[in-house]
Amino acid sequence: MATVDFMFFDAGGGHRAAATALKAVIDQQNRGWNVRLVNLQEVLDPLDVFRKVTGIRLEDLYNRMLAKGWTLGSGELLKAIHVVIRMNHGPAVKLLERHWTATRPDMVVSLVPNFNRAMRESLRNALPSVPYVTILTDFADYPPHFWIERQDQFLICGTGRAVQQARASGFSEDRVFAVSGMILRPKFYEQVTVDRAAERRRLGLDPDRPTGLVLFGGQGSNAMLNIASKLNGSDAGVQLILICGRNEKLAQRLRAMPKRIPMHVVGFTDDVPRFMRLADFFVGKPGPGSISEAIAMKLPVIVERNAWTMPQERYNTEWVQEKRAGVVLPNFRGIDKAVRRMLTTSEFEDYKASVEKIENLAVFEIPDILAGILSG
Repeated sequence: MATVDFMFFDAGGGHRAAATALKAVIDQQNRGWNVRLVNLQEVLDPLDVFRKVTGIRLEDLYNRMLAKGWTLGSGELLKAIHVVIRMNHGPAVKLLERHWTATRPDMVVSLVPNFNRAMRESLRNALPSVPYVTILTDFADYPPHFWIERQDQFLICGTGRAVQQARASGFSEDRVFAVSGMILRPKFYEQVTVDRAAERRRLGLDPDRPTGLVLFGGQGSNAMLNIASKLNGSDAGVQLILICGRNEKLAQRLRAMPKRIPMHVVGFTDDVPRFMRLADFFVGKPGPGSISEAIAMKLPVIVERNAWTMPQERYNTEWVQEKRAGVVLPNFRGIDKAVRRMLTTSEFEDYKASVEKIENLAVFEIPDILAGILSG
């Protein structure tokens, strides 16, 4: 039985979600692999310089930034993180070498950025014949030293832009695999019949009113307060489902808001597809997971791009525009006008037609790619 390690961490939540989804599909396919989910943060905990200085893990610091909306200047923060990673490269390689020697995987699959040089180098030193695969869980790389490193590895890319970046970095065709999108949980592909009117009533919503789903990842964001307030005070004629993730304080503030329009506030939920089936459009940050989930459920998206947008997520907004999948705003202060315009013109039907054409089966495509690498 082949042992395959999926390396993830919890900065943002999307990396763990992708690893878990891919493992679930592989297990369903009865491939006979022993797939292990390995949290890289835990392996490298002894070297977590950020925790030594601040008392907070790097991934916890990242998640706190997302929840508070402290992302202005995140490009400079990323440069600082890369400096710290370079300073600790040697010790990280030694720590990882000991890990590979003790755990002896037959293949290592990375679903995290920033650390792929250290992981590949250490694996080559400890187990030279074991293949190393990086699956980009972003729409594109943000070079240098984010996803794509010039080293002996395989790359799995979910967009044409990422494939182009890999080729430009010198990777040959047999080392780069294109798939049709980001990894999504199998739940997003289930064929479910829903009585939308009845379900909306059950949530205290109007069965006939256009419904927006507002989601900012697993940590939520204070930006949701401004979005809800703007639409609550507008004449756009919508209602909202607001999913706050693990940010219970945010959920409480939204529930306490005086409401002129119907709103249903959700805390952490493992059933995002259910709520998306009740919505007509999506509002949120331009994260690769959120955009991909919304489009899988055939929802046009409204996202923003400005100085606060994480640098690795800026291409995502270009992709939305290229695919005619929704609206990109300079900021959410204009959300009320954007929603009103979208719903009262032919734009909405155009966006719906565009997202209907987008098919993403990456989570079902990747196991065959991994099998080919493992047998090669």
